[in-house]
Amino acid sequence: MSSCLLALLGSSILAFGIYNIHSISDVTEGGVLGLTLLLEYWFDISPAVSGFFLNAVCYALGWRLLGKKFVIYSLISTIGFSASYGIFEQFDPLFPQIADMPLLAAVVGALFVGISAGLCVRIGGAPTGDDALAMSVSKVTHFDIQWIYLFSDLVVLGLSLSYIPLHRIAYSLLTVILSGQLIGIMQKVRLPRFLSHASAQKPETVS
Repeated sequence: MSSCLLALLGSSILAFGIYNIHSISDVTEGGVLGLTLLLEYWFDISPAVSGFFLNAVCYALGWRLLGKKFVIYSLISTIGFSASYGIFEQFDPLFPQIADMPLLAAVVGALFVGISAGLCVRIGGAPTGDDALAMSVSKVTHFDIQWIYLFSDLVVLGLSLSYIPLHRIAYSLLTVILSGQLIGIMQKVRLPRFLSHASAQKPETVS
């Protein structure tokens, strides 16, 4: 139960950051997160909807290669993200002025993404399908997973040039680098005692 609550907490923090920072600042993320914002701009599809279905596709592709606990916690995180984002959409963004401060948006946005995703990954799940997709591709191609993450981020950031100026993409690249490092740090930092039990549970591994 504590792991489920931690997955929901992480996904809610992520949804808060994406809605209040990324979606209004033209500072985007790579991977599935960035793609949801791209679809929102191109087709006016809410990330609450596109995020759920894109992640479902990624988990379906990686189902046979991932442990059952990973999939379960990831689905909980995905549902938590979509539900939380849908709630946040009912209100105006809390920090509209951050749209004029891209550097601050890049750093603060990375904090939200890195910490929230790091919490979910720590207990064996993920709020987006990036992890499932990257692990699946790595299993098939034998490429190191960090290069797969980087490639997918660069592809999405490249497509995002259709609505984000080039100088803003530089801030997005900063966000991608910082958030990735923060996710790694979250795996090592000592959490409060009431969270440590949940984070100590490990996902099933695939041989």
